[in-house]
Amino acid sequence: MPDHYTLRGDLQLEMGQYKEAAGSYFTVTISAPDNIYAQCNLGMCLRRLERWEQAVEAFQVVLQADAHRDPIRLELADCLLHLNRFEEALACFDQCWSDAARRPALFGKAVALQLLRRFEEAETVYERVLTLDGKAEEAYSNLIAMSMERFDLERVRRFSQRLLEVNPWSLAGLQGIALVAIERGEVESAARSFFKIVESAPDSIRAGEDSDGSIEYRVSRKVIERLQESR
Repeated sequence: MPDHYTLRGDLQLEMGQYKEAAGSYFTVTISAPDNIYAQCNLGMCLRRLERWEQAVEAFQVVLQADAHRDPIRLELADCLLHLNRFEEALACFDQCWSDAARRPALFGKAVALQLLRRFEEAETVYERVLTLDGKAEEAYSNLIAMSMERFDLERVRRFSQRLLEVNPWSLAGLQGIALVAIERGEVESAARSFFKIVESAPDSIRAGEDSDGSIEYRVSRKVIERLQESR
C-alpha cells in the first residue's frame, strides 16, 4: 500500500498537483513513519503550497533521521524566514556544512541578519557571497535596499555602481543612482538614470501603489520638471 501511494504522489508531483501529492505522501507517512523519502517530498509539496508551519514539521522529521541533508536544511530555513522566525533560520543556515550548500547558506544567512536588522553583519556576509560569485545581482540589490533603509547615500551609490557594472540595466542599480543624485541635487546625473529607468521598466515609476519589494522613491513634480528640462 505505501508503494502505491508513493508512486501516485510522484506522478502528481511531476504534474504539479502539489495538494494532491501532499495527500498521497501524507498517507504514506501515516502507515510508514520511517519513510524519509515520502516525508521529504511531503515537505516539498507543503512548501510549494506555502503551508510553512506544516512544511517545517515535515523537514524537521527528515533532519532528525538524517542530520546531514543540507538541501533539506536550506528548505527548512527558507520556511522559517517566511514565518518570521529569523533567529531559527539563521541557526539553520549556520549548520550547513557541505560545499554545495555554502553559497545559498551564506546568502540565506545574510538575508536573516538583514531581517534581524543586524546590518553590519549582513553586509559582511553579502560581501562573502560576492567573493564566491561576483555577479550575484540579488546580493547587490539587497545591499542597496539595506543601505536605503539606513539612508546611507554613499553606500547606496557604491553598491549601485557595482551592480550596474554587472548589469547596466539593473532596475535596483539605476534607482539607487537616481536617488543619490536627486538627494545631492545632481540633476543631470539623476536625469540620465531616471530616463533609463523609464526606457527599461516604465511600470517601475508609479505613485500611490504598494511596494512589491523593489526600491521605490517618490519624486516631487518640481524635480520631475527639472529632470525633463535636463533631458
